[in-house]
Amino acid sequence: MMITRVRSAVSSIIGGIMASGSSAHENHPDLPLRFPYSRPDFLALSPDEVECSADHISRPILILKEMKLPWAAGYAEVINAGKSALNEDQACCEVVELRKRPADPSSPSYTPTRRRSSLPSADVLECIDSTEVKEQNFHYWALFDGHGGSGAAVFAAKFLHLHIEEQLQEVLEILQNPSLQPPTCLGEENPIHQLHPSAGCSQRGLSRAASLRGAAGAPGSPNTMAPRFFMEKKIKQESLVVGAIENAFKEMDAHIARERMVYSISGGCTALVVVYLLGKLYVANAGDSRALIIRGGEIIPMSSSFTPESERQRLQFLAHLQPSLLGNDFTHLEFPRRVTKKELGKRMLYRDFTMNGWAYKTVQEEDLKFPLIYGEGKKVRQQLDTSQLTETTARSFMTVDALQVKIYNLSQFEHGADDVMILATDGLWDVLSNQEVAEAVSGFLGNCDPDDQHRYTMAAQDLVMKARGVLRDRGWRIAGDRLGSGDDISVFIIPLMHGIKQPPPS
Repeated sequence: MMITRVRSAVSSIIGGIMASGSSAHENHPDLPLRFPYSRPDFLALSPDEVECSADHISRPILILKEMKLPWAAGYAEVINAGKSALNEDQACCEVVELRKRPADPSSPSYTPTRRRSSLPSADVLECIDSTEVKEQNFHYWALFDGHGGSGAAVFAAKFLHLHIEEQLQEVLEILQNPSLQPPTCLGEENPIHQLHPSAGCSQRGLSRAASLRGAAGAPGSPNTMAPRFFMEKKIKQESLVVGAIENAFKEMDAHIARERMVYSISGGCTALVVVYLLGKLYVANAGDSRALIIRGGEIIPMSSSFTPESERQRLQFLAHLQPSLLGNDFTHLEFPRRVTKKELGKRMLYRDFTMNGWAYKTVQEEDLKFPLIYGEGKKVRQQLDTSQLTETTARSFMTVDALQVKIYNLSQFEHGADDVMILATDGLWDVLSNQEVAEAVSGFLGNCDPDDQHRYTMAAQDLVMKARGVLRDRGWRIAGDRLGSGDDISVFIIPLMHGIKQPPPS
């Protein structure tokens, strides 16, 4: 178990860098607490109830008192069997409006505003949907598994969705226009970005024909643009959402690092996040928590444990750590095409070694250098000596590159009342397989009234109970007299049928 916890701490994206031993990031007990220990806000527990929840002997299973989570999602949790003094798991669930840019969440004095309008009751949710249809929002569920204390998990639960909100604001106008292909450089007028096939083909054909005839735009003409390097990539809109989430994780990590200089924030944490936006579920996982979808009896894994994903990310990371290896001639960042001088100061699509999606950055002189990575990831400039990858570098790479994002297009499928997404920390998966979890949830829901909005919370409670087990002479035991989970367990069960339309009031 200890080996598992150490491996989990190394693979953490949030707080993992602080756990590396740097004196600047060490937790100082004499510093004031940023936030006191608590349980998830949506459980609405009193201080006495929070204290009772930390009983390592009885290990009470906590569930929602009221049905107030979006989509009538269910939630249940239980503390560990004595591994740590407090429950190091945390959870968050919000409906976040994307209307105007929020206050800077990275400021040490910033305190998040409680979004009570997002989590009161189903009837208020229905009102939000009917009266604010012009506003864009995203639904958010998250689990954080702390290591070496609960401070980082509590902090991330209060702030990560605000960082995601800030990043999505950057690309909101593009996302709200489904016919618009993300422009490579903001402010650049190019009809080819419109996704109407006839318009795009016509524009390409006209440009080529004009070039052959020596018209404006042809080589040598006054309006000639700088030649493009290689072929320009076409970026999907969903990649902007992925890039926003990835950047939000990086900002969250840096945010914790800054605040640990002035506040006592213990440990680090993993993160499992689900964002629902414009008909799609984006599942981001950094660590050993897990998500899966059950649809029509089929099991669809929506997360996987961290592994270095590609040669592109590996080489970009080496270039980031060892810029001298680039000889001041290359940039470790990737762009859809070669950057030109006329784009200095503009916002352009890019990604680095931590990203699979794309985001916008302001073009600087450094970005004009020849790209280390170009094309479709198959042609790589071998300018780096991979022997430079030291043990310390390897550990950092595992930390910052732990995040993976998967996408599920909810609007492409019909979902019944028993089709759900399950999110859980490793306390569940340590003792139950994907198949066992799917069978337990499907079996429980199959015996419930499909119209009962409490069924998903009861299913979450049943699942936690199956993983925790019953206390016997030889410890906590589950089915088959196997050893039950002695770790903290947190579980969301999210019904997918409510993805397009909120459930009626209970």
